[in-house]
Amino acid sequence: MTATPGGGIRTVLNQAPLLAGHNVVTADRALAEAVARHASQEAVESLVPLGFEAGSQEAREHGMLANQNEPVLQPYDRYGNRVDEVAFHPSWHWLMERAVGYGLAATPWEADASTDEGRHAHVRRAAGFFAWSQTEPGHGCPISMTYAAVPALRADDALAKEWTPLLASRSYDPGVRPASQKLGALAGMGMTEKQGGSDVRANITEARPTSTDGTYTLHGHKWFTSAPMNDVFLVLAQAPGGLTCFVLPRVLPDGTRNRLDVVRLKDKLGNRSNASSELEFGGTVAFRLGDEGRGVRTIIEMVAATRLDCVLGSASLMRRALAEASWHVAHRSAFGGVLADKPLMQNVVADLAVESEAATALAIRLAASVDNLADPHEAALRRIGLPLAKFWVCKRTPGMVAEALECLGGNGYVEESGLPLLYREAPLNSVWEGSGNVNALDVLRALSREPEVLDAYLTEVGRARGADPRLDAAIDSLLGLLGTLTPDEMEVSARRLAGRMAAVLQGSLLVRYAPAEVADVFCASRLGAGHDGTYGALAGGALATIVARATPVVG
Repeated sequence: MTATPGGGIRTVLNQAPLLAGHNVVTADRALAEAVARHASQEAVESLVPLGFEAGSQEAREHGMLANQNEPVLQPYDRYGNRVDEVAFHPSWHWLMERAVGYGLAATPWEADASTDEGRHAHVRRAAGFFAWSQTEPGHGCPISMTYAAVPALRADDALAKEWTPLLASRSYDPGVRPASQKLGALAGMGMTEKQGGSDVRANITEARPTSTDGTYTLHGHKWFTSAPMNDVFLVLAQAPGGLTCFVLPRVLPDGTRNRLDVVRLKDKLGNRSNASSELEFGGTVAFRLGDEGRGVRTIIEMVAATRLDCVLGSASLMRRALAEASWHVAHRSAFGGVLADKPLMQNVVADLAVESEAATALAIRLAASVDNLADPHEAALRRIGLPLAKFWVCKRTPGMVAEALECLGGNGYVEESGLPLLYREAPLNSVWEGSGNVNALDVLRALSREPEVLDAYLTEVGRARGADPRLDAAIDSLLGLLGTLTPDEMEVSARRLAGRMAAVLQGSLLVRYAPAEVADVFCASRLGAGHDGTYGALAGGALATIVARATPVVG
């Protein structure tokens, strides 16, 4: 920078303006088109207020503050009473209040299916969750678990009737009080233990029945429980009849605090806004959800819903990173011109844009399957599509975010840009709920035990047959792989198979619905044999058009 008379070094030149003041929903053409396609244009319009607030400078600042001011564990009150509370910064509550108020928690489960909004409630909520999570990813965890709890609660009518209206409420009502005194509630989950991790059948927490009405006391621990200030938790424990699911309220109906000891908060990679904790149970009261010995089957509906949100959350991280990168290169000059006009930078950003659009299209398509669970095809597609997408989209996110960060150069490496938070957060969804291996193996499980899921998958990708020869060849290659793998080869090849199936599913969606230039680049770079995975190595295409489509417009 050159000093000028009167201005000196205080005058800043050639810096991109802050990305704020845009509508995160309508400025994202891939998202808006997917919502209109799988729901309606009215659904897009209903998300406009959320989009404006998510793109505001105020939301951006609250997201930064929530991560700069970490939650604090308060084991005891001033008198020495054990309280096990976690104090959050006001910006956390600002974000949570709006997420709940916009209906991003369990609201869709109570929607009126006779209305347009109700028929497409899960697509609308998915798009809102995708857009609002771009403000700050950490607070999406309790929102996601609250959304996911309702399908599992339906295993018991009484418990569902008690908790679902509160979880579906648009009122954010924090504080340690019994459910009867709250306008809204949040849910969490506790599955993993120190010795088992994803192998929940190795859990040793003991559930002791205290009566014949389904009341138990829990004795043991949970290794990861996010948002320990939530009102109710779904947990797994070993009952006399085997691994069982339980509903554990933070406060008992008579107003006394349940025995829920927060041992410590995790010092973890990723966001700093959310409180991930270790819990210990010592006679903690819980209520059985479903039959004894059926814990995994009972909670699996919650797991399926959190998988959807893992895909949405990772796709959201991709989109926020892409927005920051494309905005920066559109306003930054180097080597004699605007970066966005440089052919190699266009190649990089267009590649990132195609990755983001493919993730967005798949995530919203799977959300639409939740709106149509009575349809056998949709239910089967959801069964196979969720582990595929959870494996693939979440696995692709760290590399994609790293490349977007690099587009900003040194500016992207400082916390103020927001990119370091996205980069630290990028691996999370691949780990949470089950690693890549867990989801790849679940794909094999679904294929071997539920033949209808392969039929649904092939029907879905087959709808794009004949539209692009590269997609057709990829489908044929995939069928050949499925036909030649022996049972002994299946497990070692699970990741390769899951990745190919996911990419083909993305390709079919883009060929059917995306602009031709986006589908062309995806099929050329993701479905062929010559692409090494390096972003910015596209062989050609309408790159400038793709970059322009992906770049946010402010105002």
